[in-house]
Amino acid sequence: MSIQKNGSAVWQGGLKDGKGTVSTQSGTLSEAPYSFAKRFEDEAGANPEELIGAAHASCYSMALSMILGEAGYTPERIASRASVTLAPDDSGFSISAIHLETRASVPGADEAAFQDAAEKAKAGCPVSKLFNAEITLDAKLD
Repeated sequence: MSIQKNGSAVWQGGLKDGKGTVSTQSGTLSEAPYSFAKRFEDEAGANPEELIGAAHASCYSMALSMILGEAGYTPERIASRASVTLAPDDSGFSISAIHLETRASVPGADEAAFQDAAEKAKAGCPVSKLFNAEITLDAKLD
């Protein structure tokens, strides 16, 4: 069974003076504004890298929960962050790296079992598989 979800964007104007909106199928994001300044000049608001980070962190957390469950552990809490690096390259810009940080409370799990599950989740998360970037991980068991 495959699942298809979608997001959409509308852009109006030139790169630096234009603006756009981004929406998701579920309506969680509905015409959220984005712009050059929001992406490259630290103006508050949505930008692709932030959305990619949220997607990666949420996918990773779910993958980690699944792998821990398969090993007989039920996490009480998994909190993850994905820091996405956008860097210049020969063709313009690319996502060169993503650093995952996760903190989890998993009753009964020892450090070795947790680290094994964390690494498997990093490799197996469907969003991780999308990137041609170095993905690093800092996983801590509370």
